[in-house]
Amino acid sequence: MTATSLTEGVTLQNGVKMPQLGLGVWRAKDGEEVERAVQSALENGYRSIDTAAIYKNEDGVGRALTRSGVPREDLFITTKVWNSDQGYDSTLAAFEESRKKLGLDYIDLYLIHWPVAGKYKETWKALETLYRDGKVHAIGVSNFQVHHLKDLIEGSTITPMVNQVECHPLLTQEDVRAYCREHNIQLEAWSPLMQGNLDHPVLTELATTYGKSPAQIILRWDLQHGIVTIPKSVTPSRIAENADVFDFELKADDMAKLDALNENRRFGPDPDNFAF
Repeated sequence: MTATSLTEGVTLQNGVKMPQLGLGVWRAKDGEEVERAVQSALENGYRSIDTAAIYKNEDGVGRALTRSGVPREDLFITTKVWNSDQGYDSTLAAFEESRKKLGLDYIDLYLIHWPVAGKYKETWKALETLYRDGKVHAIGVSNFQVHHLKDLIEGSTITPMVNQVECHPLLTQEDVRAYCREHNIQLEAWSPLMQGNLDHPVLTELATTYGKSPAQIILRWDLQHGIVTIPKSVTPSRIAENADVFDFELKADDMAKLDALNENRRFGPDPDNFAF
């Protein structure tokens, strides 16, 4: 089922509900910039905010959340453990630091940011502990390829609830998506808007057809595929525009046109060739 508003979404394997469209704050500067972005998103009806320890803006996100007056139970906050903090004890300590910076009693979703070889299994054990202790309502991973997921699941008692990966029409991640569907892992897209590389004739054509922007076309493609999506912006008008995707539906043949754009093209790092 495709969400029909910013407060609707998907149900994770453990029953936790997650909005299907949220705000990403990668590269948003701590302080006024990220606070204004989060405030603008919340005013526009967003309830899901995605940050990470390495973004160095958890403090600002936390201040904006506190000031917003939005009830805690209505929010869905994601953050991630960074590579240098991976390992069992260091992950538990990193989680506490993130939680305090965000000013929250619990985190809705905590992710392993990258699959650091030799470390992510111990890191996952820490996430399982945090989950069992009720400090986080859902746990997952980010940038895990199929072989990483297989390796992790093999020695775990809890299957990741979310896998957040770079995903967009030029990088459709069919193999990862299929594996996640098979194992009831929710796929979430980072950089869904291809880091602004939206000048593509098919996107332009569909934007004209539907009276929408190329960005809105991609976000609608995400929603109809059941992908959770977190477009990043610090511009209030863009934040509002990105949310205006619930009043139209892409036809099946237009969805197929977008699917056919895949070039396995990444705008971010490759998880199998990343300098951890």
